[in-house]
Amino acid sequence: MSSEKKHKKIRIGISVGDVNGVGLEVIMGALSDGRMFDICTPVVYASSKFALTYQKAIGVKNFNFNFVSKNGKLNHKRPNLIDCWDEEPELNIGEETPHGGVYALKSLQATVNALEKNDVDAIVTAPINKHNIQSDTFNFPGHTEYLANAFSGNSLMFMISGDIKIGVVTGHIALSDVASTINEDRITEKIDQIHLSLKHDFGIRRPKIAVLGLNPHSGDKGVIGSEDDVLIAPTIKKSFEQGKLVYGPYSADSFFASDVHKQFDAVLAMYHDQGLIPFKTLSFNKGVNFTAGLSVIRTSPDHGTAYD
Repeated sequence: MSSEKKHKKIRIGISVGDVNGVGLEVIMGALSDGRMFDICTPVVYASSKFALTYQKAIGVKNFNFNFVSKNGKLNHKRPNLIDCWDEEPELNIGEETPHGGVYALKSLQATVNALEKNDVDAIVTAPINKHNIQSDTFNFPGHTEYLANAFSGNSLMFMISGDIKIGVVTGHIALSDVASTINEDRITEKIDQIHLSLKHDFGIRRPKIAVLGLNPHSGDKGVIGSEDDVLIAPTIKKSFEQGKLVYGPYSADSFFASDVHKQFDAVLAMYHDQGLIPFKTLSFNKGVNFTAGLSVIRTSPDHGTAYD
């Protein structure tokens, strides 16, 4: 596909994720709303054969992609689809299969390649299965780490909705590794990333950031672990003294229940589930996963393949 320099709308490259998952269904649902084409020009990277088979299998009617050849022009008023594989994979919708990961990776690679070539301006990634996508080419815990390797920058998984933004110090690692992974440099790096993203990406001049403690009740003054007093609190103090409005550590169990998070522009959690459980509880079906800290813009839904 030739690069279109005189486009008026943002061109959004979209990967379909696991071909047996909910990705393409969600994509078609979103692009069924004609108002989308006032905002952007969507470009899905998949296969026309796959799209038609999937569409028939789930019973979606009255939806048509504009199939674009690799050197063709985009239709800025319709959902576009560019073929990135020729074969027709066997579909087992709702099941984890090796094919699901193989073609999820083909779609992701094509979407990333389009962004690198400036054929699209930003990307949206539909959910992958982190198990069946693993290969010699994809040896990462998830999208965020893959994209950090592909593009310059320090990636931050930043969960975003209307009144809540949550980042995490540790992402896709085992819970047993969290305490040993957290250190002053890592916490400071994530505070700085959130601070920069809030200013540059969201236009907040003086962002306020809350930091959650690691242990229950933030350690209860050392009774339930020392990390909060010895590591986290002093790191927050250093960032505050450098001019950032950073506060904490707050006890994670009551922080969201009492709506304290609404007093801040963002929250930094110590580990994945500490941040994502309250986020998905408060913002499910409204939240977006935004990868901050990269040289490109990437977002995704805040859910998985939804085989069930």
